[in-house]
Amino acid sequence: MTWQVFYVHAFIDQNDHSPAAGSIADYSVFAIPEFDANEYANAVLAGESYPPTSSTQQIQSKPRTTVSILEPAKEDISVAVSKLDLGIEDVNKQIKALVTAHHEDLLLHASNVSQLSGSLSSVRRGLDDVESSIEKLRQKIRVPYQALQENVTRLQRIQQANDALRRTARFAVLAKRLEAQMSEKEKERTIAKAALSIAELSALLDGPDEANPEGEPPQTEDGSVLPVNANSIPLRSVNAAAAYIPFITNARQKVTGEMEAMVIQGLTSLNQSLLASSLQTAYNLRILPTLVQRLVRDLSEAVEGRIRSAFDISRISKEIVAKGLLYKSRVRTEPTNITAPQFAAALWSRLESLVEEMAGCCIKVYTLEKVLNVKKDPLTGVSFLDESMKALDNKPSTTFWASLGKSLERYARDAAKSSTFLQQTLSSGYPKLLRLLHEFFTSIAVHTDTVYTQSYQSPETILVLRALSTFEALYVSRSSTRLNEAVAQAFSGGSRAFPGANEGTHIVAKNTATSLESVASKADGLIVTDRSAVSLLGPMATQQQVLNGQCLSRRRPSIDKIRAVYDQVVDPLLTAIKRELAAIVARLHRLDLQRVIDPMAGMAGTSLYMKDLVDKLNFVKTGILSNFAPEVTRTWTPTIVKFVIRIFVLHASIAKPLGEGGKLQLTTDMAELEFSLNAFLADGPQNKRGGNLENLGEEYKILRAMRPLLFLDNAFLASPERTAGLPPLVVLHHILVRSPIPLPHALHGWQEAEYVRWVDEHSSQEALSLIGSSITHWEKREHDGSDSKTAEEYISLARSVLRTATRGL
Repeated sequence: MTWQVFYVHAFIDQNDHSPAAGSIADYSVFAIPEFDANEYANAVLAGESYPPTSSTQQIQSKPRTTVSILEPAKEDISVAVSKLDLGIEDVNKQIKALVTAHHEDLLLHASNVSQLSGSLSSVRRGLDDVESSIEKLRQKIRVPYQALQENVTRLQRIQQANDALRRTARFAVLAKRLEAQMSEKEKERTIAKAALSIAELSALLDGPDEANPEGEPPQTEDGSVLPVNANSIPLRSVNAAAAYIPFITNARQKVTGEMEAMVIQGLTSLNQSLLASSLQTAYNLRILPTLVQRLVRDLSEAVEGRIRSAFDISRISKEIVAKGLLYKSRVRTEPTNITAPQFAAALWSRLESLVEEMAGCCIKVYTLEKVLNVKKDPLTGVSFLDESMKALDNKPSTTFWASLGKSLERYARDAAKSSTFLQQTLSSGYPKLLRLLHEFFTSIAVHTDTVYTQSYQSPETILVLRALSTFEALYVSRSSTRLNEAVAQAFSGGSRAFPGANEGTHIVAKNTATSLESVASKADGLIVTDRSAVSLLGPMATQQQVLNGQCLSRRRPSIDKIRAVYDQVVDPLLTAIKRELAAIVARLHRLDLQRVIDPMAGMAGTSLYMKDLVDKLNFVKTGILSNFAPEVTRTWTPTIVKFVIRIFVLHASIAKPLGEGGKLQLTTDMAELEFSLNAFLADGPQNKRGGNLENLGEEYKILRAMRPLLFLDNAFLASPERTAGLPPLVVLHHILVRSPIPLPHALHGWQEAEYVRWVDEHSSQEALSLIGSSITHWEKREHDGSDSKTAEEYISLARSVLRTATRGL
């Protein structure tokens, strides 16, 4: 019956979509995939429908108009069997009709299947060949690869075993060496070597990652780098090495403790050699950055604690009570008027101790940094300071100063806010606080290699002063108020009653610009600027000159306005002095300098103009400059002396005609001038020896070299060796004086004083060019034969001097 059911299935599948499908009995029950003949028979016997209702709904949802002849019969079994036979016969007929109708297509498909079978056979043979080739390739590649992989695995294991044995052997050697090093008595010399042994043993035990967390490859004592193998066997799993672990741990703790003790001892005694040895030990233990960071932090915290304690008013009160200076029942955080001195003394005592503690910690930090900077790894050349920077954001000194400044500013500000007593005491005693800071920076200057001057302040100084800016602002505010009151009182006497020295002049502070401006504005009304202020008639200074001198002597220039007032008085006065002295020296040309020497007469006396010059210098010093402060005039006198020498030498060099008597007269005048200028340079009447003209430099050399020039032979006038110390212009003047060639001022119709003033106001190159043009102008003119022959020698000398001077320029 099974083959009949199969054909029923095929028949139904072929006729589901045919036009006659509606007229054919419904055989869909037998097309169910879950069709079971036994269940169908049971349904027929039981008179039930097949398949069950749920299965029927899943198979087909379209309505059925005909009743299947194969439905389970509700009558006798014989009827049901007959219906099945009828259905089988009907299906056979339909199959036969279907085959008859489509036999040509069936034969065509059979023919195609036969041809396709041949093609598939050839494809199958090709596939078989490919599989055969793949198998051969697999034999050639896979098998050697598997063998190679096994050999590589074996080699790696051998290498691991070799590495473990090598490290174990090295471990044993280092362990015995460490035992010998730990048993030595001179710990300071061997502790660094022991530290290096411990570091290498730890690297062998734990591997490079745990033993050296900084990522550097471990090194042996001779500098060779230990090989790093990620798959290396840790020696902790080796029993021979694991037995030494307690000993190594104990040795590390012991070496670390001794190293830290050496560091503390080295910093306390500032022993750089001991500190260098301990830092080398820390570097060998691979803990140098951590150690330096901890040291800087500890020193910064120590200073912070001292600063907090110094500004703690409650601790100051307890300290006074402990000393018995205050009753316990009257313990207060703010002192009374009676106990204020005791509190102030205790505060300043604490601040002095604080400065000492700050200096000590600062010196320790700089000593540590200096040793770190000098100390280097002998193998790699890496500076210990660079190594320490791995754990620090900045240098140890910079980190320490930043912490110190921050702590000082914080607790000083809090103290000023919380305690009125601290605010008043530290603001009124700010100069004393600055003196303490000055002592602090003086004590550390040797170690910081910093030179503190008035024009240079180190960043550390600015940091500390900025931290105390609260007290500075209070002090400046109070002192400015007092100063302004003193200034107002000092100038309260009227326009002609200048304030005395004790009326507020010397209380002018450097940092009170506002008060100085007030002084400048009020003093400006007292300054006299008329002719009487610059008059040199004598024999005594005018009242206006005395008033200006006192005003400037007691008002030192500090800012621009004070300087303007200062220059307003000084510049016209110095100009008038120079003009008066130059006019007296110009009277030299009124002398008869071409007279013949009288052999019966003695040495020529001092000229009248020179006597007047000496008297005028004496009057300027005693009558004019004495009204000014000595520290003010001390810078004026050399300027005046240099001007007098320069003007005198220029006038003496153009004195024409000049005879032997005139040369002796000039020599006498030079001696008198030198003596008077020495007296003019003297600081006071008690200095009988006078000043020292040699300190003037070039001007003094010119004056001394002028005397031999007057008596020098013509042949030596162009010799630089014989005229050393003299400007080429003076030598050219003297050559022209001896020659018939006119001097430049005579050629241009100038007075001697006008020419000297022109030379003083112009450069040497311009003056030399003027003389050269004068000589050229004279050569182009027609002259007598005797003058031309005489002048040739001097023209040659002048040209030679001009060439030498031009090369020098």
